[in-house]
Amino acid sequence: MCGICGYESGVVDGALLQRMNARLRPRGPDEEGFYTGDGVALAMRRLCVIDPVGGQQPITNEDGAMRLVYNGEIYNYRELRDELRGKGHTFSSDSDTEVIVHGYEEWGDAVVERLNGMFAFGLWDTRSRTWFLARDRLGEKPLYYYHAPGIFAFASEPKSLLEHPSVPRRLNPAGLAAYLTFDYIPSPDSIYEGIRKLPPAHKMRVRGSCIEVKPYWTFPTRAEAEHEEGLSADPANWRWRLRERLGEAVARQLVSDVPLGCFLSGGLDSSAIAVLMGEQLGAGKVQTFAIGFTDRSFDESGHAATVARHLGTEHHTQVVDAKQLFDLLPAVATFMDEPLGDGSVLPTFALARFAKAHVTVALSGDGGDELLGGYPTLFADRWANRYTRFIPPWLHRSLTSAARRIPVSTADMSFDFKLKQFLRAAQLPSDVRHFGWVGSFLPEELTHLLQPGVREAALATSPYARVLAELDGRADRQGLDRLLFLYARFYLAEDVLVKVDRCTMACGLETRAPFLDPSFVRLCAAVPTNLKVRGTGTKIVLRQAFADALPPAIL
Repeated sequence: MCGICGYESGVVDGALLQRMNARLRPRGPDEEGFYTGDGVALAMRRLCVIDPVGGQQPITNEDGAMRLVYNGEIYNYRELRDELRGKGHTFSSDSDTEVIVHGYEEWGDAVVERLNGMFAFGLWDTRSRTWFLARDRLGEKPLYYYHAPGIFAFASEPKSLLEHPSVPRRLNPAGLAAYLTFDYIPSPDSIYEGIRKLPPAHKMRVRGSCIEVKPYWTFPTRAEAEHEEGLSADPANWRWRLRERLGEAVARQLVSDVPLGCFLSGGLDSSAIAVLMGEQLGAGKVQTFAIGFTDRSFDESGHAATVARHLGTEHHTQVVDAKQLFDLLPAVATFMDEPLGDGSVLPTFALARFAKAHVTVALSGDGGDELLGGYPTLFADRWANRYTRFIPPWLHRSLTSAARRIPVSTADMSFDFKLKQFLRAAQLPSDVRHFGWVGSFLPEELTHLLQPGVREAALATSPYARVLAELDGRADRQGLDRLLFLYARFYLAEDVLVKVDRCTMACGLETRAPFLDPSFVRLCAAVPTNLKVRGTGTKIVLRQAFADALPPAIL
């Protein structure tokens, strides 16, 4: 894992490159590397995980014509390395980084389609004087860039780009409107004018004033997944395949030259990962980590302890109170250089700091809810369809007004909160009502919130337009499949994974998410919807798959 940055301009300033790279130091506390020449500059900060001795960057191909800086992990790098060696490529290290530069030599842009992992990288091709950059499929690793006449720059985080004097420090009104609507800023926008995020599963070529951004992968539709995975009406078949495929993903992600462990919330997803780690390593060799809260309405550490005892892991728990969490805010403000309205950033940071004292890599259960249907808003969507059919607008207004009079509770997911959130967005179109439920402001509310001058620029296009654009012409995504796609593309990629990346990398801790393995994602897309959500049950097939391995209270 690393922090990366680079730029091309008429004059390369080594001191500037060092300043840009220094802003990324928490992401890579172990070492740094630089390259300047040909009017370009590349740098990286490294967290040593695989091949600590031989994995220095920037890395080159055999003749030095290509130079690469890269952040992430490639889980199938050994298979790719063997294939490339068979084609005559010579490797100088055992690191996963080197397969990208040789893979680009061999396959060009198509190398990204062969990578199984989380990654963001920038490659400079001296022969064609072209940049090639790419980001992983689900958006685990970040990549920001700035492009204007005479300058192209990229980095893992905006703070690095903002060190460059050509990059403006101005607010992007559209990014502000997106944040106030969603509580996060969907790519390609950012909170900074001119700074863009490369979206997940996209690649980019830059040559001089020309820039081309293209997707190389899309979230599989049901038809596409069924074509690859086959059909089955037998629930037992899906249970077996799901557990086997997730186990394969965990096995791939256990490759490490440093100690690793597992985040354990006590929920189903992280518990399933702990089970599979135990099957691979032996339960007694698995370290699990949980955060507890003195406020019992938020505390799930008891569930985590139950799972740990059941599995026999080496379990670690840290209990924090509200003051301890609030005391983390100054530190969070230093590494969250875009706004993120997700209160769980504080316990996530606390957990990362706690785990870092023991391990350098931690597996997580991120992605299970989005792939297999774990959110209560999925039930709310069905209720909203009935509600809008039978409740006239005048009655809806009366109910909403009455709900506002219910006293506010500070408990986690209290009744008054859920009722108010449901009513505020129930009558929105199905494709966007979920964003109204989990976000802060509706677009019409922003017209009263924003000042004149900012308001016009911020709302020139509806914040929901990006959501609808992702669905434009996609009649092949319907019902639950459509909703889960939206959760994976937006909430997972732009909120959950951003939060996890910033909080863990600020501590020099690498996290890995086996649920996001491309093969597992494709299998989940093929699972019948009635094995995901049915009645009041969520993630039904996952519960069935691990029923023999976890305590009944967790299922």
